[in-house]
Amino acid sequence: MTKRILLGMLTPSSNTILEPVSQAMVAGLPEVSVHFSRFKVTEIALSASALAQFDDSEILRAAELLAHAKVDVIGWNGTSSGWLGFEADVRLCERITSATGIAATTSMLALNEVLAATKVKQLGFVTPYLDDVQERILANYSALGIACRGERHLGLQDNFSFSEVTAQQIIDMTRMVARGAPQAITVICTNLNAAPLVDKLEQEVGIPIYDTIATVIWKSLIIAGVDPSRVTGWGTLFRKAA
Repeated sequence: MTKRILLGMLTPSSNTILEPVSQAMVAGLPEVSVHFSRFKVTEIALSASALAQFDDSEILRAAELLAHAKVDVIGWNGTSSGWLGFEADVRLCERITSATGIAATTSMLALNEVLAATKVKQLGFVTPYLDDVQERILANYSALGIACRGERHLGLQDNFSFSEVTAQQIIDMTRMVARGAPQAITVICTNLNAAPLVDKLEQEVGIPIYDTIATVIWKSLIIAGVDPSRVTGWGTLFRKAA
């Protein structure tokens, strides 16, 4: 019998996109399944109450529940370190592994690993976020030496509302960002239904597109010892995976 591979995902409570998309990504891998644990996230903003949603103690409780399922890896399928600072995810992964003994990763750390490996210095950004959240994300990437070469955001705050952004809106934003000719485009939000559009959009605009649901699945498969290039139809991230 082939060994089962269990991917654990930490999920914002109001997110309705990452679960079906994650499951669809690994549907062609019969030994792989994805399992989820939620914690409270209802809005994305820079207010004290919104930032408090990402307190490590709440996330760790959800991670410990995933550990009961003996998952092979725990991924934070969320993008909060984009505005909190990437060190927040580094610290979170260390604390998850210390508490559970299970290797951990995040959407944003995986994205940054891809950008470093592909030597991206000019990046396009597509998000649903508020102006000040977007500005914080761009500033954090600038500190990494990655310049913004085009961006679009929707000015939304309610996390559930991100899931109702239409495919056409995402396509239009991505096309606009592509006009700036960045080396790559990233879709930062795990409650946007962008990942199913990536493969076709990449062929249209000729630019790699890295969706943050895809990045955490990609890295989780690597940690679990599964070749991510077996995932087909979800963009160059998987086709060109080392």
